[in-house]
Amino acid sequence: MKIAIIADTHDNVASLKKAVNLIKKEEIKLIIHCGDIFLPDTLKEGLKSFQGKTYIIFSKADADFSRIPEKSFKSLPRSKVWEEFGEAKLGGKNIAFCHFPEIARDLAKSQKYDLVFYGHTHKPWEEKIGKTRLVNPGNIAGLFYRATFAVYDTKTDKLELKIL
Repeated sequence: MKIAIIADTHDNVASLKKAVNLIKKEEIKLIIHCGDIFLPDTLKEGLKSFQGKTYIIFSKADADFSRIPEKSFKSLPRSKVWEEFGEAKLGGKNIAFCHFPEIARDLAKSQKYDLVFYGHTHKPWEEKIGKTRLVNPGNIAGLFYRATFAVYDTKTDKLELKIL
């Protein structure tokens, strides 16, 4: 199973659409977004052509229009939203995802997960803490660093950084 990991969109719909086109070419059916989207409409527009599932971390910078249901992140089709961190068993791997590196590091130190994905720093990063791979896919917005995202294959355990 291939998973696309993205973070820090910062309302850059054009870059998100570029990433989605690459994701679709690889026939990836799941995107994990590690926060700092900003507005729900960014995902609605950017993911319009993506028919797979999306797991979303709601970070403090993201505007939650929960009082207006049609504008909420929770109203996005085929999406599941977590507030601080999410976890899932995907392709036989225990995976956690969050926005902030401090939370990610604590999750990795727990040794409950094979992989922990996070965002916030905008910088692509990978390290190992015990048995856990700690991964930042960089940022879709192209702020401070080039626009990037990651693709992880649960079958091969291969992680690849994609530059937009």
